[in-house]
Amino acid sequence: MPSASSLKVLVVGSGGREHVLVKSALASPLVREVIAAPGNGGMEMDCRCAPVSVEDVPGMVALAQKEGVNFVVVGPEVPLSLGLVDALEKVGISAYGPLAAGARLEASKIFTKRLLLKHRIPTALAAEFDQLQPALDYLQTSAMPIVIKADGLAAGKGVVVAMDLAEAEAAVRSMLGEKVFGASGSQVLIEECLMGEETSIHLVVSGRDYVVLPTSQDHKRVGEGDTGPNTGGMGAYSPAELVDDALMARIDREICRPSVDAIAAEGIDFRGTLYIGIMVTRDGPKVLEFNTRFGDPETQVLLPRLETDPVALMHAAATRRLGEIQLKVKPGYATCVVLASRGYPGSYPKGEVVTLPSSYGPEEFLFHAGTKRDEVGRVLTHGGRVFGATALGSTLAEATRRAYAVADRVQFASSYLRRDIGAKQLRRDSAH
Repeated sequence: MPSASSLKVLVVGSGGREHVLVKSALASPLVREVIAAPGNGGMEMDCRCAPVSVEDVPGMVALAQKEGVNFVVVGPEVPLSLGLVDALEKVGISAYGPLAAGARLEASKIFTKRLLLKHRIPTALAAEFDQLQPALDYLQTSAMPIVIKADGLAAGKGVVVAMDLAEAEAAVRSMLGEKVFGASGSQVLIEECLMGEETSIHLVVSGRDYVVLPTSQDHKRVGEGDTGPNTGGMGAYSPAELVDDALMARIDREICRPSVDAIAAEGIDFRGTLYIGIMVTRDGPKVLEFNTRFGDPETQVLLPRLETDPVALMHAAATRRLGEIQLKVKPGYATCVVLASRGYPGSYPKGEVVTLPSSYGPEEFLFHAGTKRDEVGRVLTHGGRVFGATALGSTLAEATRRAYAVADRVQFASSYLRRDIGAKQLRRDSAH
């Protein structure tokens, strides 16, 4: 374990997830200084930010070397898939996040589907296509609803749940015919639609060792009642009581352990977050997808619930000492409500002036996502998802009420949020 204040940490990314990582690093007794690249308006208020693009791998490595950084935490999937961790390790800098070979589990849905099927890990049946006509022919014989997935990275927007044949054909034409996702959609998976309720399981992995983080549930669709298009996530809560102890034991036995072992068996040295999207069906839990980084907005509810220092956890995984860490979680609940710019995930305004709360309670947080600061220091909107208002509470109802109280004190012209984050679980609670 590193000694107190021995780490100079670089957090790579500019979203809400990365603002949580910055705040976790600033609170860690192991850390002496934190830098973010490229950062956002909120991170700029907390630490130094460097204007290096997440896609600029040589630039990011040069920044880490110049600044004497000895631990890098990579937030988003793009730099992971571009080999940032590989490049950092070549120059002797430890980093949290998988090498490019491991990041492929998120960067290619077809690669992951083949691995799941090969190792008999429960998942939806699927067919893969790189030509339009065979894909359209396949749809003619398929039951609806059906799921169309672009193979590559599409910022959380490359999955369409088509309710009928016309919608399915339109999705396939847009990906394979019109190339709406460019190279990311040059191959597609057409997958049976799993019915049930979704949950996210986050593992911190180091080779064959892993730690299971608390359960959480994301709200993907833009509209209340889970309506409208998929987004990067409009809010989350933790724990997700859908996953009781018996179901968690089954998920661990049938999905987590076999997945970690399968990745290692394929010769992939995976050290980082394996975020497993799971559908709890009538036939049991099945894998929807793998991501190879923390979820956003799940990070906003997971890391604030950890009693264990998140930096100690990530550093142990990166340096193959995860077996030394015992995970401790605070009792209670956390809720995150995303404030978005109206129009997201389509086109939306930017550059709106934001009024922020003057103070927060001890278990209330406002994580910046799509923000920047202007030359006079004002916070402006700069993205589709702008903030994550997060709070802890002894009950889900209390955490949710406090999160909305924070959200309602943030003001900008096109502000939009869902009013039903956690509502499904709260209705279940009130029925008992």
